[in-house]
Amino acid sequence: MKVGFVGWRGMVGSVLLDRMVQEEDFKNFEAKFFSTSEPGQLFNRKIKFVRDTILLDAFDVECLSECDVILTCQGSSYTSAIHPKLRKSGWNGFWIDAAKTLRMDDDSTLVLDPVNHLAIEMALNNGVKNFVGSNCTVSCLLMAIGALFKEGLIDWVSSSTYQAASGGGAGHIQELLKQMGAIHQSVESDLKTLTNTILEIDKKVLDQQNKFSDDEISCFQVPLAGNLIPWIDHDMENGISLEEWKGHAEINKILGKNHLDKLNSIPVDFSCVRVGTMRCHSQSLIIKLNKDISLNEVEGLIQSANKWVNLVANTREETIHNLTPMSVAGTLTIGVGRIRKLSFGSDYLGAFTIGDQLLWGAAEPLRRALKYLI
Repeated sequence: MKVGFVGWRGMVGSVLLDRMVQEEDFKNFEAKFFSTSEPGQLFNRKIKFVRDTILLDAFDVECLSECDVILTCQGSSYTSAIHPKLRKSGWNGFWIDAAKTLRMDDDSTLVLDPVNHLAIEMALNNGVKNFVGSNCTVSCLLMAIGALFKEGLIDWVSSSTYQAASGGGAGHIQELLKQMGAIHQSVESDLKTLTNTILEIDKKVLDQQNKFSDDEISCFQVPLAGNLIPWIDHDMENGISLEEWKGHAEINKILGKNHLDKLNSIPVDFSCVRVGTMRCHSQSLIIKLNKDISLNEVEGLIQSANKWVNLVANTREETIHNLTPMSVAGTLTIGVGRIRKLSFGSDYLGAFTIGDQLLWGAAEPLRRALKYLI
């Protein structure tokens, strides 16, 4: 089997290749590497089971069509440009994609196999060829509390997200770090000498934030360092962002429900916020249950859902050490904690969850989808 990789040098693609190397996935197929910018150059990464190879043209439909599987992390623009041409050419291979373009298409299946492996297997049996990773917050939320959905215990969920800079890509991290450096430089001497009061230092920080040039805030349009941005992705012009719309739509699709069916879909509302962390998305959840069950039962269901959940005791000490970006970055761990009954009533739960959005939120579901095919 020939598998073509596109977008393997970006953040998600790099994490994907690292995971595939760790698991020795490359021994199971012949890998072809495509480039949108440097076709003809030597593939310069040494990977066990991968022969020295030349980068192929990612826009060459004839060359792409020689692959049995295309796995792309190149982004929505690439998918929109190439996928229709490939299908029109008669190519009937498998398309695995991290981008949002095809997620809600009827002939695409969202992949998160610890949650919907039966749907993936059914799709394969029914001849589906497009398999797409869901939104990063969607995947992390379902990895955390999917068992409560599976048991039919949820009336609705409200999620307030705290999404890392890397959710926007490598350039967004670079912008954040440069802003951090500039802010520190603006008050470095004050911190050393302590000649100014903390309020005077705070004013200097604010002054620096306000004088960043357009080039210095090109990714987010406003500073992220020392700040937060309560809007992610496009404006849907109905009071919500595209990122927030994805939550309800994609969760229901993964659960086998039509998000437009108000009678049978499960309401899931998101308020999405970009915060100045490097990696990992967090979510603060309010969960309305349809019956009153004990916290022990809730925790038991969450803990047993999959082997990657780390149930964190609802204490200060456990929370500050095991429910933070630092505690899960670079791992497949999904932290779930702060589980408690809320004052609204005994059928209302509070919870906090965190996961590395570059792993379960993006790369890992694609890697595991490929394993279904080889």
